[in-house]
Amino acid sequence: MKNEQALVPGTSLAKRSNGNSAERDAANSATAAPLTDELVAGILAGRGLRGWLRAARVARVLGLFALYLFLDTYHIRADFNRRMAERLRADAKEKQAWARLKARSHEFLLMAFDKLVRAARLLIFRGREGSENKAARLEKQAEWLRRSLIDLGPTFIKIGQTLGTRADLLPLAYVKELATLQDNVPAFPTAEAFARIEAELGKSLAECYAEIDNEPIASASLGQVYRARLLSGEEVAVKVQRPNLDRIIGFDVAILHRLIKLVNRFFPKANENADWEGMLGEFHATVFEEMDYVKEGRNADRFRYNFRTWRAVRVPKIYWTHTRAKVLTLEFIRGTKVVDIEALRARRISPVKVNRLLVRTYLKQLLEDGFFHADPHPGNLLVMDSGHLAFFDFGMVGRIDVRLQAQMIDAFFHVVEKNVHGLGQDIINLNFLKPGVDPETVRPVVERLFKVYLNLKLGEVNFKELTYDLAEVVYEYPFRLPANFTYIMRALMTLEGIGIVTDPAFSFFETAKPYAKEFMLRREGRKFGKLIFDTIAGRENGNSGLEWSRVWKLTKMAAQLYLQ
Repeated sequence: MKNEQALVPGTSLAKRSNGNSAERDAANSATAAPLTDELVAGILAGRGLRGWLRAARVARVLGLFALYLFLDTYHIRADFNRRMAERLRADAKEKQAWARLKARSHEFLLMAFDKLVRAARLLIFRGREGSENKAARLEKQAEWLRRSLIDLGPTFIKIGQTLGTRADLLPLAYVKELATLQDNVPAFPTAEAFARIEAELGKSLAECYAEIDNEPIASASLGQVYRARLLSGEEVAVKVQRPNLDRIIGFDVAILHRLIKLVNRFFPKANENADWEGMLGEFHATVFEEMDYVKEGRNADRFRYNFRTWRAVRVPKIYWTHTRAKVLTLEFIRGTKVVDIEALRARRISPVKVNRLLVRTYLKQLLEDGFFHADPHPGNLLVMDSGHLAFFDFGMVGRIDVRLQAQMIDAFFHVVEKNVHGLGQDIINLNFLKPGVDPETVRPVVERLFKVYLNLKLGEVNFKELTYDLAEVVYEYPFRLPANFTYIMRALMTLEGIGIVTDPAFSFFETAKPYAKEFMLRREGRKFGKLIFDTIAGRENGNSGLEWSRVWKLTKMAAQLYLQ
């Protein structure tokens, strides 16, 4: 049916293995080898001219992309530079002549830089600065980027899929165009896919399946999916990995590692607002996990177990007899995309209720389980005709330790309570400041940030404008996204995007508040129950005893929940 989608892990597929000896060793280990200079050198060794040509192609695409974004958002930076120059000039009036000369020289250099950039904008954009021309230009740039990423192959298609969820960083035209990479990637030949199935399962196709379609029903960055039927009669989806994926991705990640090192060497400030090296390391570890379909199956089983008491949540069954590292066979389920509002309503399913259920599942994953689906785009979330919400594609998952969970819970409730001072401390505790920053120096800036932006929806925050709109101390002590938050932020931004589509009045924090209180009360209640029992039994195990203020706070929260 037109509005129905196969409930398959349908848009990103992959997990682990590598090419030359250095890559193969990483592949056969339980986890991907850390991304070090030595590993990169081993991967790039012997690639010669081919390696240089590949690096040049990658650098050209990424360089042009960065240039387009810089020129598109230059007006924000220019306004900040102007305010900085005015402040320096005002401060210099009461100082010695050399200080005034220094301020004027700085202002002159900014003016020269401004004229150079504006000339480059005029030349590159050909004067198309009107709103209609700008929209057409952005669409053209986004289309160029999508084609370029597809041309560069699986690694960059995967990166493009991630960028396609970052409405906080990219213009809407880019987000819309890159979103097509989720389920509109060129397929590889079916003959190669079938050969891989037979090689992995060690049997002929006829011995494995009673029937299998000749064309894939979904094709993604790391693999593609076929509908099939087992000899025992069950309808299944068969996910097959792309050929030579381990070598291709390992090589590309090595090139990106070298490029980041090069950029950091000559432009050290480029790494201040985002830990690019750490984020690449996170991507490397995660994408090689995705290339191990056995691990993906185990992730699915764990997710299903975590939600075993939630009747409204479904996870397809894994058929382990037909699953190997590069082939995954799972239950075939049909459903409707969570963002297909008309199709959901035609089936008498409330999109708003579906969205609230989705938010609840993520609060459980993040705040209770410490194990979350890190790629919740619409292709991986379907609503069955029965109203069940089904999750697919568990190649990309995140894990949160107990300490980080506790910090996130505190931060969540500081947002809900609009506790600006508490949020300032949360930002510091969660390492959103670059190394070496004095927390006390930057605390007023953090608090001002939340006073301005706390009432906005997550999707309304323009982080580029935010960065330049704050006090000048932000320029001296910039914020950065910690590498361990890469996939948490990605999941939250994707959820916000889905929420806005299904409910225009959607606010993540407002929707999540009652459920988060429920989760926190249950979690803290268990902890205090154990503490009370240990206290009565005389087994405090080094605990300082009951925190009565915290007990009182939880009691009030329980009363509020009951009254609501």
